[in-house]
Amino acid sequence: MVRLSIVTNISYDKMRDYSFHGKENKATAEHLKNGETCRVTGIGNSMTPILKSHQDVICEPVTEDTELHKRDIVLSKVNGHYYLHLIHAIKNDSQYLIGNNHGRMNGWVNKSNVFGKVVEIL
Repeated sequence: MVRLSIVTNISYDKMRDYSFHGKENKATAEHLKNGETCRVTGIGNSMTPILKSHQDVICEPVTEDTELHKRDIVLSKVNGHYYLHLIHAIKNDSQYLIGNNHGRMNGWVNKSNVFGKVVEIL
């Protein structure tokens, strides 16, 4: 069973209130870095059965105060590529191992390369 950690103190209306709709890419990361909530379309089957290809999610920007946990789905940049993938491990509360839902690890990133956290799967 897959457990998804979702922020629960955000109202349903707030989660639906997004200003940008994009894909797993630099443009979406920039909007998140600017503090915008985004609707993000993931492409590919690496996150099935949690997410299907072309299924949208709502991402909240990750800030210094954002708590990140194992199994959170995040938009991050790993080795020059943008992924809407899971956090598989956390080291020193500052580094995150990013990977898909089928056991492939993309690599370790600092929090500065984690731009958004999924708060709703549409």
